[in-house]
Amino acid sequence: MQPTRERPTLEAVARVAGVSRATVSRVVNGSPKVAEPIRAAVQRAVAELGYIPNPAARSLVTQRTDSVALVLPEAAGRVFSDDPFFPSIIHGVSQELDTADKQLVLMMTNTVAGYERVERYTTARHVDGVLFASTHGADPLPGQLARLGIPVVVTGRPLGRSTVPYVDVDHVGGVRAAVRHLLDAGRTRIATIAGPQDMIAGIDRLAGYRAELAGSDRRSIVAVGDFTRESGQQAMRQLLEDDPLLDAVFVASDLMAHGALATLRAMGRRVPEDVAVVGFDDFEISRYSDPPLTTVRQPILDLGRELARQLLRAIAGEEAAPATILPTELVVRASA
Repeated sequence: MQPTRERPTLEAVARVAGVSRATVSRVVNGSPKVAEPIRAAVQRAVAELGYIPNPAARSLVTQRTDSVALVLPEAAGRVFSDDPFFPSIIHGVSQELDTADKQLVLMMTNTVAGYERVERYTTARHVDGVLFASTHGADPLPGQLARLGIPVVVTGRPLGRSTVPYVDVDHVGGVRAAVRHLLDAGRTRIATIAGPQDMIAGIDRLAGYRAELAGSDRRSIVAVGDFTRESGQQAMRQLLEDDPLLDAVFVASDLMAHGALATLRAMGRRVPEDVAVVGFDDFEISRYSDPPLTTVRQPILDLGRELARQLLRAIAGEEAAPATILPTELVVRASA
């Protein structure tokens, strides 16, 4: 039987590096009060011996947990549904945190009790910072945490007067390009299936639709869904009942657009001959719909990465950008 190798100690690292135990402790716990040549010598010794710092001791010294919370104010069934938005955000955040050697704590809640649990956990400083995705309404918690000195970044421009840093995509510009494409194709009765009006994505995408139509002197024809396939089916039926002559529809998410396509088929409408359809997201499934869906591409994976980057900067004591807006792009396929 092979003898068990003893775990390297601080003292062993100190001997190899030719410094004191206290100096090794300062280096491995991230103290800036160590000259660079000495820091390099300690790091070489750590690598040579395979020394692994004690995370509990590191936390006591640095007052950090090396973990970050990602809060999704949604039910677990929604987060892990057929909507790729949430897995893509989680994936992007995880990639950046892995690179920075940080732990991700995923927290989902859509109840009062769950919300209070998130508040207790984060204000108790069990994490070094908090990311919020998919916020509804003028959520006060991000602002409350920021006022306590906890680094916070959110997806989407916060509603209300919050000054919390945020990362978002160009909703308005993407939608205006989509509606302009329909107008240029000669469509005259262009409806929209808007997203929830307590979420900035739903609000801004509806604003972009209305702004582009107003510039062409066309009237708005609006139904509202909740970013699910089922709501897209119901809203498309409502639009056709209200205006049987409509010849195009901009849908504020690809999942709702797939629901709209199903309703159009069921009601005997050809796409794009009778009704052109444009979505928003460019999920992979949209390339294989019948017909393939024209849509606005938003860089969801990059959104998650940038969200984490901004928070890591704030945790390191740097100033996070007040607002970071990522570009969107119209992708033309057969549905419009």
